[in-house]
Amino acid sequence: MPLNRQPNIDDPDAFYEALIHAQRDLQDEQAEMFLAKLVLILANHVGDRAVLSEAIALARANTLAVAG
Repeated sequence: MPLNRQPNIDDPDAFYEALIHAQRDLQDEQAEMFLAKLVLILANHVGDRAVLSEAIALARANTLAVAG
C-alpha cells in the first residue's frame, strides 16, 4: 500500500483546531513530547513499514526544502 498523498481528513480545519487545542497550555517541551507520542501512536496504527518509511522520507525532504 503506497503512502496516500491526497487530502484524506474529514473536516481538516476541525482536525487542525483539535490538534492546536490539545497543545494549549503545554510548555514547549511538553508540546514536543505530545507530538512525538502522537506520531508514534499513529505510526503504530498504520503499521506498514514501507508506508512509514515513505512518510519519513517525505517529511524530511519537505522540511529540508522549507528550511533551505
